[in-house]
Amino acid sequence: MKRALLPLGIAAVAVAGFFVALSGSGGNDFQPPEQFPVLDPTDIPPTDDSTETATFGSGCFWCSEALFQRVKGVKSVTSGFSGGTIPNPSYEQVCRGDTGYAEVVQVTFDPKVVSYPELLEVFWRSHDPTTKNRQGNDLGTQYRSAIFVTSPEQRKVAEAVKAKVDKSGKWKKPVVTEIVEAGPFTRAEEYHQKYLEKNPGGYTCHFMRD
Repeated sequence: MKRALLPLGIAAVAVAGFFVALSGSGGNDFQPPEQFPVLDPTDIPPTDDSTETATFGSGCFWCSEALFQRVKGVKSVTSGFSGGTIPNPSYEQVCRGDTGYAEVVQVTFDPKVVSYPELLEVFWRSHDPTTKNRQGNDLGTQYRSAIFVTSPEQRKVAEAVKAKVDKSGKWKKPVVTEIVEAGPFTRAEEYHQKYLEKNPGGYTCHFMRD
């Protein structure tokens, strides 16, 4: 059976599995990305029908890109911007904090190998979803926690998992992650792509939480 964006009828099963992983009580075979073999995804996402796309904003895209690149089943990870109004923004424009854009990663993946809920697990475990417009020392609306959904199925699963995360007791504050329709995506400048691969030991504020 294809491990896809989850038919609506089985969304609850996937959410339950995710919640088990959050609680640390076992019963979930999903491994943190650092345990996966490092892949060499291309910067240009495949266009065939065997792949799907997920877009996440979790603060600095250098850091989240490096984590998602290590997930088995991920074909490519592209750093860029989403959620804003002006066309084709530059990094400098987004850094002003007044364009509405968030730093995001666009993840192209094979749903037969890794599912959308598993990618959501990486997303929620790798950043603090309770700090509005901030991750670590990075401040501004461009660093907000956000999921940009591309289908009703993605929205249903993301909202259900967000509710479970909020009730899990893992965070003392409410989860403030936005779940919004995916609009235009602008690829960031080339020097941002695979940034930590090009700059080992560079700045990072993301890690996988238990």
